[in-house]
Amino acid sequence: WNNKTVNNRIMKQTFISIGNTLIPYLVAIAASFLAAGLFIGVMGFDVLKAYETILFSSFRSPGAFTQTLVKFVPLLLQALAFTIPLAAGKFNIGGEGQMIVGAIGAAGVGIVFANQPVYLLLPLVLIAGIVFGALWAAFPAWLLYRFGINEILTTVLLNFVSFSVIDYVATEIWGDPAAGHPTTVPIGAGGELPLLMERTNLHAGFIIAVFIAVIVYIYTNHTSAGYELIATGANARASRAYGINVRSLFLLSLILGGAVAGLSGAIEVAGVHHRLIEGLQSNFLLLGLIIGLIAKGNHIGVPFVAFFIAVLEIGASSMQRTMSIPGEMVFIVEALILLFILLSDLVRKK
Repeated sequence: WNNKTVNNRIMKQTFISIGNTLIPYLVAIAASFLAAGLFIGVMGFDVLKAYETILFSSFRSPGAFTQTLVKFVPLLLQALAFTIPLAAGKFNIGGEGQMIVGAIGAAGVGIVFANQPVYLLLPLVLIAGIVFGALWAAFPAWLLYRFGINEILTTVLLNFVSFSVIDYVATEIWGDPAAGHPTTVPIGAGGELPLLMERTNLHAGFIIAVFIAVIVYIYTNHTSAGYELIATGANARASRAYGINVRSLFLLSLILGGAVAGLSGAIEVAGVHHRLIEGLQSNFLLLGLIIGLIAKGNHIGVPFVAFFIAVLEIGASSMQRTMSIPGEMVFIVEALILLFILLSDLVRKK
């Protein structure tokens, strides 16, 4: 009887804990959609139809669902590129530049070694993206380690440098003269990621992204190195007093974040475009930051939030196409979700 009572209490506490976690999220989502509905209604559109389009467009056909999964891949990796350094108390705002430089490295390898077989070229393309992204993040990480220069400033500024680099590479080095936009010639066929389903654009990058998310979770939550990383983010001064080399962990966290961001660029080249295209980074950095902040750096929650944001993105495109509602409306929804979640934390603490 005692064991049964204890188990019931544990289950009750577990459900209460889950409820305390989920309820603020659900309330924040409902409040954000209600506020966005006011904007949509004022603009003269059908609010309920807009809600239906945003939330259910991803599930109306196999093609729409696979497109959601394709969108999910860079969103997940960009969010992880932000949350890995965040675990150490550092802010990597350079995921956009790291993604671009990773894509440049992947495209360069795919073009130079275009005649190599798939078992050799594809790994080289992905590894090049990881290495180039890590190196791009290593520079601001070293400035932080050596001179204490704030990583937010340096990572943001390097994003602007990457814009010029991709423009130069896509026009002057491997530019495709037949393209009307800064675009390189295609990479070798052996560097393309295989499709997971026929007659869809869902590529193997989806499996890679989920695998990376699992590895990141295991590393941060179930290893001693990950514990030191989280301890550094929680209290760097106390961690230093207990012998943890916090400066090295700052450096490592930013480089790991850059590597993941670089991989997202390599996957866009190998799985989506099969070449380097200026603008391939889209708005993935901004959305990755929103995902990481909504998930509060929790690496269990990041994939689920990333999928939800991917659903909103596909719904926004459909809403813009079928109802002529500006696609920026979904940014309002996403920003309001983040705002209301932050407010819910404040209210709960009060």
